Amino acid sequence: MTAYLTRPDKPALAYRYRPGRGPTIVFLPGYRSDMEGEKATALDAWAGREARAMLRLDYSGCGASEGRFADHTLDHWRDDALDMIAAFAPGGPLILVGSSMGGWLALLVALALRARVQAIVGIAAAPDFTDWGFSEDVVDLLRREGKIEEPSDYSEEPYVTTLGFWESGQANRLLEAEIGFDGPVRLLQGQADETVPVSVALRLSRALRSADVQTILVKDGDHRLSRPGDIGLLIATVAQLMEA
Repeated sequence: MTAYLTRPDKPALAYRYRPGRGPTIVFLPGYRSDMEGEKATALDAWAGREARAMLRLDYSGCGASEGRFADHTLDHWRDDALDMIAAFAPGGPLILVGSSMGGWLALLVALALRARVQAIVGIAAAPDFTDWGFSEDVVDLLRREGKIEEPSDYSEEPYVTTLGFWESGQANRLLEAEIGFDGPVRLLQGQADETVPVSVALRLSRALRSADVQTILVKDGDHRLSRPGDIGLLIATVAQLMEA
């Protein structure tokens, strides 16, 4: 059952927490996504079978959480993840699993929590997408209008981007300098991904300070990487890192 973390002066966050053996797996969804996606629920089901601790959440304004999507930024969603970890996994090691924008958030959370993060798994991780994913014309439109709406490949609702979110993303860019994380990192990347280019995964692997970074390319994989074989790869990757 979905429960809620209430916070003073912040939206209540929907979450699902599964107690179990550590390290605690924390799943961070992508942009406009939520904790009920196929990858998150499949990983949670595996965690249940293995008696592993796992935490899922919906960011402010997303999924079942309180708030209005357009009012929130990358900073807000990073802080949502940190608040949730502080509430349900205040001690012990963590494995952060981030999908698309969630991969960017996983990196930001790891930089905040440092040694507590045992490993990171990025699924089509999209750090800095406010930079490489936006043309100058789109940025000019954002600055004039305050937001843009585009058709979405993944939802009937339009894909909304606000100026506040874009500015927050630009202030949290990571790929232009060394990313100070030293633990194992596994980057799962579809070669047929039309949203996040393979080149982003390669840039990220070079930027990470860790010597234990593997970029795993799925030849016919798309951005979702949610087919049975893709999910099997994700679970196997997390399982291996749990024992590291």
